[in-house]
Amino acid sequence: MQIHADAILFDSDGVLIDSHEQVIAAWHQLSEEFGLDEAELTRNMIGVRSNDTISRFLPPAEAARAVIRLENLEIELASAITAIPGALELLDTLPAGSWAIVTSASTRLAEARWRAAGIPLPPRVVTADDVSAGKPDPEPYLTGAAVLGADPRRSVVFEDASPGGEAGKAAGATVIAVGHQKWSTTPAARVDDLSRVTASPGPSGITLVVG
Repeated sequence: MQIHADAILFDSDGVLIDSHEQVIAAWHQLSEEFGLDEAELTRNMIGVRSNDTISRFLPPAEAARAVIRLENLEIELASAITAIPGALELLDTLPAGSWAIVTSASTRLAEARWRAAGIPLPPRVVTADDVSAGKPDPEPYLTGAAVLGADPRRSVVFEDASPGGEAGKAAGATVIAVGHQKWSTTPAARVDDLSRVTASPGPSGITLVVG
């Protein structure tokens, strides 16, 4: 499958980096410390901002403490995080200014994870700190396209989670699913990881070959 685009927008966790084990460990510890139902939490935390999940289960003051505690736990575990297969190679082929990372993590946490995984710190990022509404709202991907000066309808979103897929679709982008999570929407294509994607930059944009 070939897709022509002006901008590429990557989710981070599950797309560029493999943080699954560290995320589960941090949420397990948080559940124990705050007396939360871990199974219920994990059903609601994939692909969205942690404060959006935690605020559903705790009153405001306690939720604020829990968000800070979770971020600290996740940063402590970040050193073990690795890059998703194909991520570094794909990023290396994309010209500066043509791509951005759009993540539901905070800036502090995201940067710790990117450093651990060897992901080059991009000049353009949109984190949980930069938007008023997180995924599945389209604001994160609309913001990502805007910081690149691109039309979201000429942008490609790589996502692993259903809320992010919904956000990308609502923004008008072409959405490619990475991994095997069940989605509420249908992506334009699905790949196991980024080793199945190649990019060819040209004067009229980027041609992606997916599959």
